[in-house]
Amino acid sequence: MAVEALMEDLEQKARRRKLLISILVVVVAIHVGAGVVAGIFVVARYFTVPPAQFVVQKDIRLPAREREHKMNMAEFDANTPKPTFNDKLQSMRPSAFALPDLPKLPLDQMLPLDPSAIVSDAVSNMVGAAGMGSGGQGTGGMGGTGTGFSFFGIQSNAKRILLLFDVSTSVVNKANKAGIPLSKIKEETLNTINGLTPNSRFGMIQFTQNYKPFQGELVPATDQNKQAAKTWVEQEWVETGSMGASGQKVVSNSKGFFGVLERAAQMQPDVIFVISDASFQWRAEGDISNIPWDKLRDLATGSLQGPEGCTIHFIGFEMKPDDRREAGVLARRTKGKVRELK
Repeated sequence: MAVEALMEDLEQKARRRKLLISILVVVVAIHVGAGVVAGIFVVARYFTVPPAQFVVQKDIRLPAREREHKMNMAEFDANTPKPTFNDKLQSMRPSAFALPDLPKLPLDQMLPLDPSAIVSDAVSNMVGAAGMGSGGQGTGGMGGTGTGFSFFGIQSNAKRILLLFDVSTSVVNKANKAGIPLSKIKEETLNTINGLTPNSRFGMIQFTQNYKPFQGELVPATDQNKQAAKTWVEQEWVETGSMGASGQKVVSNSKGFFGVLERAAQMQPDVIFVISDASFQWRAEGDISNIPWDKLRDLATGSLQGPEGCTIHFIGFEMKPDDRREAGVLARRTKGKVRELK
């Protein structure tokens, strides 16, 4: 019995082995057949013509800016006035008249200039008029240089000009003592404004404690605005040394010169000329006290500068040593100058 059982067990194992081998052979045959079929399809793709495909694609085109620009330029050229015939009739035949002789030119005008003579003339013009030239022509207007302008001897090429006048009694008295009365300041101011080009802008502010502006902003230097400035200087200039808040177009101001600079920052000037003795007071806490120079410097180098920057020049009369030194520091930080008229 044991031998029979052993024989049956061996036969079962042999059958299972054959079954596994048969399964493996079938599986391998199937994979080989699938690979052959797949290879046939892959190779057949290179010998068959692919079918036509119709695909709709979105066409993105930018507008023809260049063509539109040319059309606009052509329209602009069409609006230009038509050329006219301005040629004069000419003839090569001799006429009954002849051209007159050339005038005799002075030879001294054709000689080279002597720099020493120019300097001596400039110095002589400055003598006897407190360093301001004769007839207001040495410093007013364009300053004789052809570029920029000059105000009380300080040259500038700025296009947005603001003039600040301290019209307090002390400043007026010091100016008179220096030989520059109010009439001379007015004349210098109008000469400077009249010399500005139309592409410039200007403004003026008178101040004591309160202040009085010419306009709310800088205005173009047109003939109309220049005439309005002349009328304002002649009729609305404060000559009493005080400026009450109830006056016409007077702005009440407890900050003194500090408040004037804050108003100037809103006008965005390129250059500011301050005519004063550099002694500034305010009512910070109800009592009158000197304005700290550090606050003025912070304002002058801060919000007053704006996007294009702003230069501040001081033109003073009998300035105290401390005030002159502080004004010089403020002016240098804004690339400005200090000139004291004596």
